[in-house]
Amino acid sequence: MISSTKPVSSSLTAIAGVRRSFPTKLRFSPLPMIGNFEKSNPFTTLRALSAHNLSNFSVAAAAQQRRDVFRVGAYEADRSRPIEIGVEIPDEQSGQKVKIGIYFATWWALNVVFNIYNKKVLNAFPYPWLTSTLSLACGSLMMLVSWVTRVADAPQTDLDFWKTLFPVAVAHTIGHVAATVSMSKVALSFTHIIKSGEPAFSVLVSRLFLGDTFPLPVYLSLLPIIGGCALAAVTELNFNMIGFMGAMISNLAFVFRNIFSKKGMKGKSVSGMNYYACLSMMSLLILTPFAIAVEGPQMWAAGWQNAVSEIGPNFVWWVVSQSVFYHLYNQVSYMSLDQISPLTFSVGNTMKRISVIVASIIIFQTPLKPVNALGAAIAILGTFIYSQAKQ
Repeated sequence: MISSTKPVSSSLTAIAGVRRSFPTKLRFSPLPMIGNFEKSNPFTTLRALSAHNLSNFSVAAAAQQRRDVFRVGAYEADRSRPIEIGVEIPDEQSGQKVKIGIYFATWWALNVVFNIYNKKVLNAFPYPWLTSTLSLACGSLMMLVSWVTRVADAPQTDLDFWKTLFPVAVAHTIGHVAATVSMSKVALSFTHIIKSGEPAFSVLVSRLFLGDTFPLPVYLSLLPIIGGCALAAVTELNFNMIGFMGAMISNLAFVFRNIFSKKGMKGKSVSGMNYYACLSMMSLLILTPFAIAVEGPQMWAAGWQNAVSEIGPNFVWWVVSQSVFYHLYNQVSYMSLDQISPLTFSVGNTMKRISVIVASIIIFQTPLKPVNALGAAIAILGTFIYSQAKQ
């Protein structure tokens, strides 16, 4: 043991020897006492090397080690949280993509089935006003039953809600009846080719009535839409003016429906499913008296007997199917608007028309000239370009 009774000069000499024998900065130990060795008073340093202080030093070192372990544990825990979040986000995104894919597949499938059954009904029972009324009545009944049985939550509405919904329902009713009239007069594929020109009406109405302006690519994208529809109409083998005008009026009506929906439903907390249910009920109230006035029960009874005698009991199944699937496909489309962007919805709507056109040509064996198919392809391509340019 180093004695504390030696002269100061000897002690200083010993300390100097220690400095010469070790590096300037001691790195061999994490002990705080050694780290402060150079700054310590010589006599204090020598006393700290006693056995008693060394035991105290061991206790302090152990405590310091425990603190270090605690700090490392905290750091590792903090560092692990971003990793966990990073793992969860792709799962959520993958789940959302799967959900959107299911929406699209269901939407397209229901729409194709509706259009096929609707065309079968109209071929055997050419009364589009009653057919349109039955579609709305079936959907309204389905939603009322779901609300009463609490399968779905009923919407919380007030008088202002129904006031803002009224112009939307008027436009929806006109568009629905006009499209059904069109399908009763011309081929199903031709109706959907003309209805693919809806973006042109959207830009025209928005520019004239709302004062909206669009970039040049949007206007240019309308050229293939208009040109393709015109080419398809001119080369249509079974062209009918009533069918053509019905599809055009349907386009215009649905554009106004979308505008009224955006203007009137801001701030309304109603889900897409319930919103379409309320829309169907109000449209049913609007359409029923007009259907009775235009066609009437006598015409319906005679036409029904004739259809049942020709088709058999399957005709009743066709009517029920087209009514149910009409409501389901529209309900899914409105529900999908709660989950996807308008751009994605527009692209999905374009792809939906392609699936309907192809399915109708195959099932009904619609004769199609190559130039007619070219016009349809140009119009649908223009619709896709429009949906991209508008963003």
